[in-house]
Amino acid sequence: MTDDCLFCRIVAGEIPADVVRRGDGMLAFRDIAPKAPVHVLVIPERHVHSIAGVDGLDSDERAQMLAFIADVAAQEGIEESGYRVTTNHGPDALQSVFHLHWHVMGGTTLSESM
Repeated sequence: MTDDCLFCRIVAGEIPADVVRRGDGMLAFRDIAPKAPVHVLVIPERHVHSIAGVDGLDSDERAQMLAFIADVAAQEGIEESGYRVTTNHGPDALQSVFHLHWHVMGGTTLSESM
């Protein structure tokens, strides 16, 4: 845990979040400023700065991450209609929280520019 990391504080329960799934070292919660009807963030519970630092997770955590994301999409009811999964790395990509996180978005036809 990094004390100044918003997402680490959510993992620790210090900051409330609308958690939709937790397990296997991962946490999924609703985005506070959703860009789609379904907009969930999936994070590893262990602090990793961004996708560029994913080697900071062990092989089991890395393997579980994508399956966890797919399970969240199915749980949220967007598996059939389709969904988008994105992550940002660094300032040019507008990464706003420096803890690896995946945006899982769906529930409508998404914009090509998102």
